[in-house]
Amino acid sequence: MRVPLLVPMLATALFASPAFAATIEVTIDKLIFSPASVAAKVGDTIEWTNNDILAHTATVKGGWDVMIPAKSKGKVTLKAAGAVDYFCRFHPNMKGHVEVAP
Repeated sequence: MRVPLLVPMLATALFASPAFAATIEVTIDKLIFSPASVAAKVGDTIEWTNNDILAHTATVKGGWDVMIPAKSKGKVTLKAAGAVDYFCRFHPNMKGHVEVAP
C-alpha cells in the first residue's frame, strides 16, 4: 500500500517545533532603561514597563517611536535584524541598545 505524499508532509507540519517569539522585558526606573542593552531576534517583542511618574518614549531615529505613559507599559515587535540604539525623546540622556538577530 502506497502512502500518499501528503500524509508525511502533514505529520511533519503537525509535529515540528515552531519557533516562538520572545518578549524581552525592559524596566524604566529613575530615568534609566534596565537592562540598557538587550539581545533579541526578528519577531520578538520588547516591552517596557515604566515605573516612573513621568512619561517616556523608546525612540529610534528614522524608526519606531513607542510612547510609554507613567506607570504603564509600551511595546514594539522587531521587524528587521541589526543593531538599534534608542532613546527617550523627553529625556535624551536615557539610552538603550538592541542587537536584533535574524
